[in-house]
Amino acid sequence: MDSEINRKVDEIAWMPHPVAQGVSIKPLITSQKHDLNVTCMLVNVPVGREVPEHIHQEQDDILFPLQGKAVMWVEGAGDFSLEPGVIVRVPKGKKHRIAGIAEDLLFFDVFYPALI
Repeated sequence: MDSEINRKVDEIAWMPHPVAQGVSIKPLITSQKHDLNVTCMLVNVPVGREVPEHIHQEQDDILFPLQGKAVMWVEGAGDFSLEPGVIVRVPKGKKHRIAGIAEDLLFFDVFYPALI
């Protein structure tokens, strides 16, 4: 089957998060590689690390936690639990951060329009 249609996630390499030290990303779908206007990735945030406050001026950020537990803050919404069973949409232009990692956090992250 065409590798651009069906890929094994385990064969895609983890790479360092561009801003958050000790955090890893696994780009699954990118505009650069797939010519799509969306970015889909896995994000791994170990206990003791965090994703500092930042903003995406051009992208909505949609997070779907797969495992773990943390606290997320979004400008205008405050703090809330980030864990499986929750879905979060951070509108473009809103500051946000992930901290208080109680259990290693793994989430599926979608950016629209594409971030990378």
